[in-house]
Amino acid sequence: MKASDTTLLNNRTKIPVPLTRMGFGGAPLGNLYRKVSDEDAQAALQAAFDAGIRYFDTAPQYGLGRSEMRFGEGLARFGRADIQLATKVGRLLVDCAPDEVTPEAFVDVPQKRIVFDYSYDGVMRSYEESKTRLGVAKADILLVHDVCAFSQGSQDASDMRVRELFDHGGYRALVELRDAGEIAAIGAGVNEWQVCERLLGLGDFDGFLLAGRYTLLEQDALETFLPLCAKRDVGIILGGPYNSGILATGAIDNAHYNYAPAPEHILERVRQIEAVCAAHNTPLIAAALQFVLGHTSVKTVVPGAVSAAEVEANVALLSTPIDPALWSDLRAEGLIRPDAPLPTEVPDAA
Repeated sequence: MKASDTTLLNNRTKIPVPLTRMGFGGAPLGNLYRKVSDEDAQAALQAAFDAGIRYFDTAPQYGLGRSEMRFGEGLARFGRADIQLATKVGRLLVDCAPDEVTPEAFVDVPQKRIVFDYSYDGVMRSYEESKTRLGVAKADILLVHDVCAFSQGSQDASDMRVRELFDHGGYRALVELRDAGEIAAIGAGVNEWQVCERLLGLGDFDGFLLAGRYTLLEQDALETFLPLCAKRDVGIILGGPYNSGILATGAIDNAHYNYAPAPEHILERVRQIEAVCAAHNTPLIAAALQFVLGHTSVKTVVPGAVSAAEVEANVALLSTPIDPALWSDLRAEGLIRPDAPLPTEVPDAA
């Protein structure tokens, strides 16, 4: 897997930002839902690096800084050469009393509480504090984190955060950092494509980390958003290719979709997709991972991993041979949209 496999473009000057076709996402190493040992975390990072993965994505939210600190330890070991490092802004971590800690979905976190801040000063402070935790002079990609309705709790709250970003200088801070060469690209990391489309109407963004909203299970982003990305050379970093679990586990009891137990209509659709995959002797999880890379705007896919074994499994899935007839059968049965681009070749093995 080479760092030049794909590129995200800095749209201000068309500077290429090289990305490997698979990235490493840092949320699980922040102890998402369960504690991960430091040894397992470092083994996972090392396995990703050894496999040729060179895009690493994290955020202050992930374990209230724990993920960034673990990334920092890994970076100190294998260096920054050819690495594309992304972190996020929008949440400041503030010292607090034990009963004020806001772990969200993370466990065994530092004694911090989250303060949302998308202002100029908030963005600059967040970036400086992230660099300290990461132990780096600068990051490569900086993403506005979670201005979507899903994360903020309502459309009104999302709208308020977007206004804060533009009216209180947060977007200006991102542009200044990019223009100064502090970062190579700016974007947003969110769980909904609609807010990405809105941001594209307000500013000059290079790419978006879109989690779980363009997958083998759902392709509504093809309506307007992904065509707009293709038109404007905006790249997509695709997180959550398994829809938070169900496309990895299949339609089992207690399967998770969109961070919650999957409803029956989702379970049934996944069963239908599984049946087509089984007819082609293809693991559902491999089809889910490779499908998203069929779209030219998707520059890298970022599945989660908490151990070296999971990293190695993801790398193997990316190069699993898939019969092209699988994709046409899914299309013929109405299980993927007729306008969904189909993978035409197996990505190079790592």
